[in-house]
Parts: sequence; C-alpha cells; structure tokens
Amino acid sequence: MTTPHPESTGPAAGRKVVLVTGASSGIGAAVAERLAAEGHHVVAGARRTDRLRALAERAEKAPGSLHPSRLDVTDRADVAAFVTAARERHGRVDALVANAGVMPLSRLDSLLVGEWDRMIDVNVRGLLHGIAAVLPVFTEQASGHFVTIASTGAYEVVPTGAVYCATKYAARAITEGLRLESDPSIRVTTVSPGVVESELADTITDPGAAAAMHTYRAHPIGPDAIAAAVSYALAQPPEVDVNEIVVRPTRQR
Repeated sequence: MTTPHPESTGPAAGRKVVLVTGASSGIGAAVAERLAAEGHHVVAGARRTDRLRALAERAEKAPGSLHPSRLDVTDRADVAAFVTAARERHGRVDALVANAGVMPLSRLDSLLVGEWDRMIDVNVRGLLHGIAAVLPVFTEQASGHFVTIASTGAYEVVPTGAVYCATKYAARAITEGLRLESDPSIRVTTVSPGVVESELADTITDPGAAAAMHTYRAHPIGPDAIAAAVSYALAQPPEVDVNEIVVRPTRQR
C-alpha cells in the first residue's frame, strides 16, 4: 500500500508530484521550472545531468522543489526506475509529462536510417516506456495525469518530416488510446507545440532540411508558452480532462 503524500489533502492539496522527461532544455526545462515555481514537487529527468543540476539550482528558492534525475527514455528499465524512485521519494506520483523527443529531419531519399531509428526510439518507444512505468501507479492510486508533448507535426506531414511526423502522429494516437482505455480517475492530455525556441533543430544533419528549418523557425515562441499550457491542464479540477491543446506562433499558419 502506498503511503498518502502528506500534501495530498488539506491546504496544500493543489501541490502535485510531477515527473518531467527531456527536462534538460527547451520545453522540458521550462515545464519543470514553471511547475516548481507554482509549488509542485518536480522530478526532472534527462541524460544531461549537468543541465539538470543547473536547473535545480535555479529552482532552489521556488515554493515547490525540483529534483534532478538521470534518465534515458529509450531504456525501459531506466524509465521504470525513474518512476519508482520518484514514488519512493515523494510517496506518490500525480503526473508524468512525457516531453523527451528528437527531430533530425531529412528527406527519405537521404536514407539516414540511424536517425529514423533514433526518432522512433525516443519519440515512440520512450513514450510507451513512460506509460508502462506510470500507468500501474496511477491505477493503484486511482488518480493520475499523463501529459504527452506531441507537435503540430502530429496533424500534418511536411517535406523532410515524414519520419518525425509519423512519430508524432503515433504519439498522439497512443495518447488518445490511453485516454479512451483509462479509468475516469486518470486524466490524459496531448499538448502539441508549433515552432518553439529549442535545441530540436540542432540535431538535423541533412543540409537541405537544416536550410529549410532556418526559414521555418524564423518566428518561434518561447518554451514557457508550452509550459503554461501544461500548467493549465494540470490545474483543472479532477472532473475536468483537457484532452488536446495546440499552441503555435501567430505567424505559423
């Protein structure tokens, strides 16, 4: 039996234990920092532990807390250990924000198969590993909130984006399937960002795709716009389930 978290009832009942993957930069870092500032207890996971430590230092004076934890979402055992450690530390897990993702865009005829595999491993398998680790916890608690960070690429396919968009279509489909199959006590949200300031484009090795991205990403919005959407979904009362949010720059059409 899991010991109830001491802040799950009473005046601080709004505080949640939130796990965030891909938290070392961009949207993940913004989500982790914002939620800690709002008083939540955040466990921030990523491979770059130096970035996580810097994030935790910035959040030291926050009303909540931010605990850095090394995490590789492509390793199912690593994700399971991440969730288990968070539960042991805080007594429960209230939400998982599945944000980890990569975007090495390229044309299919570039045959960058290794990069295709990496996108599938992180963007799809990483998401499934998160569901496999946290869903039994949410079921036992009879409460929990799963948030997937997808992309506007989950709604369209663009040249150089066939594999990336396919992974985001998959992420959206998997998350919607989770919502349909889950008990009403478990809430499920997909947040789909448009062009956001991030390091995602830095992984593009295909020259043509990199050049196209330079123009496409000319007018991004800050990652805190996406963090605000996640915060909004998490803050709703238990009977309200925000299923999908699309956030893009006004200049992105």
